[in-house]
Amino acid sequence: MIELGENRYGKSAIRLVRVVRGAGGQRVRDLTVAVSLEGAFETAHTEGDNSGVIATDTMKNTTYAFAKDHLEGSIENFGRRLAEHFREQPQVARATVTVREHAWRPIPTRGGVAVSPDAFIRDASSTRLAIVTAGDGGTRFTSGIEELAMMKTAKSAFVGFPRDRFTTLREATDRLMATQVSARWQYGRSSDESDFDRCFEAVTETLLEAFAEHSSPSVQASIWIIGRAILEAHAEVTEVSLSMPNLHHWLVDLEPFGLANEGEIFMPTREPHGLIEATIRRRG
Repeated sequence: MIELGENRYGKSAIRLVRVVRGAGGQRVRDLTVAVSLEGAFETAHTEGDNSGVIATDTMKNTTYAFAKDHLEGSIENFGRRLAEHFREQPQVARATVTVREHAWRPIPTRGGVAVSPDAFIRDASSTRLAIVTAGDGGTRFTSGIEELAMMKTAKSAFVGFPRDRFTTLREATDRLMATQVSARWQYGRSSDESDFDRCFEAVTETLLEAFAEHSSPSVQASIWIIGRAILEAHAEVTEVSLSMPNLHHWLVDLEPFGLANEGEIFMPTREPHGLIEATIRRRG
């Protein structure tokens, strides 16, 4: 007996830029959107019956059209509008919309005392993320931040790990730790549009502060400390998932040149790197 297993389909990498024009200046909304549908699509696979298949080109066009009327506030709210629209179709059991927002900031002018109303610079320091799923159980929201590069030049160590004949890594009581964080957090209740923007800023501030202030015995411990700080500070968040690649910076041996290297000169590497991931959640 052969049967079709789990399946989904959709449109990925929908690029969208909207310029919000107003009397006080303009704003650039730069999004990458993905739409994914699950439901009664079995016959499309097994019988070639497309009568229930919403064209992925329609998903793209709907995204552009909805940006005209529904991209006024948070990307979570925009994702909700799209997901609930597709969920209205009887053959769709679950619609998931993933939105990534790429920030553009107004260019400072007049020595930094003003900003340009219509000229922008891309802020590539991180990407804001929202995942919205509309299904039988209602609409669920996950917010997050990706590609957030951070570094600790002190208060980071890694000692006490097991050693065998393949272990060459030296113990470090004070090392440089660099990472590019991806963090996702889920909400335990629905929030209105203003709540999403406020929560994103507040959770990101807590993440940065916890990273800066704690002493790290390992990346694993750092994830626990940061995730716990977010949950303790934000009652609306039920769980936090963190991915923190350990982007190694190796101390350069300057002795052949007759020079001492007292934690000043490093060789950064990106591959291979350690990858540490964990989810911290409220019990129950």
